[in-house]
Amino acid sequence: MSKDIKLNSSEWCDVVFEGKNKQYGAYKLRQSSSKRHIVAFLVVLVFAGFVSALPSLVSVVKNLTQSEMGPMDDAYEMSKIPVEQEIPEENKIMQETAPPPPPLKTTVKFVPPTIVKDEEVVEDKMISQTDVQETKIQISVADVKGTDDKHGIDIAELREHKQIVEEKPVEEKPFVTVEQMPSFPGGETEMHKFIGENLKYPVVAQESGIQGRVTIRFVVTKNGTISDVTVIRGIDPSCDREAVRVVKAMPKWIPGKQNGLNVPVYFTLPIVFKLKQ
Repeated sequence: MSKDIKLNSSEWCDVVFEGKNKQYGAYKLRQSSSKRHIVAFLVVLVFAGFVSALPSLVSVVKNLTQSEMGPMDDAYEMSKIPVEQEIPEENKIMQETAPPPPPLKTTVKFVPPTIVKDEEVVEDKMISQTDVQETKIQISVADVKGTDDKHGIDIAELREHKQIVEEKPVEEKPFVTVEQMPSFPGGETEMHKFIGENLKYPVVAQESGIQGRVTIRFVVTKNGTISDVTVIRGIDPSCDREAVRVVKAMPKWIPGKQNGLNVPVYFTLPIVFKLKQ
């Protein structure tokens, strides 16, 4: 082997693949490796040159742009648009849309004849009985040219020309404790007497030997009636039902008071079922 053969030459490739299959891909790759190395080196060299020259190109572009647009020496102040201050919620006037007036029926005013003194006579147009019988228009308290005789409202059904609308009362939440708690008429003695006279011990509970205390909670309303009767703690379904029945059968209580006014109040009442020994 000659010492002058270079490692990247084709002669060196022939020496390495002497006596071997040169149709194998490795031989061709070794033959073209030097060219590929040169091309790769040139690509890397060009890329490195571009990266190094990039800051200079950017500065040149910036200088060209600024020279075309000119220096921005003038200061411009944006117009000051006054911001509308938000109105506090308490100062806002809530505008409510009034409901349209109800349709009225066509009516004729009828004034019954009365005997009065001459100085008390009021010059008011009166309709005779004959006209009343012959007219098909409804007689009412005023002369009205209606808009809907079939579904309209008689002027007499309005008060001060305003339709009366019944508002549903707001349900007041019962108190737990008040200045003056509600009480049974006659006090606790009368209440225990009422319970003793009206309470019926269920036969099923007696035969099963069930006894104990049923705790009932109810509401004494503003007018003293009993409502919302519920069993907080029971001992047997039959005893629980009987305790609820007795409470509902109670007469009106003396309502509780808060700040001098009647208010609904929760009241808890234990009812004892005890077998006779």
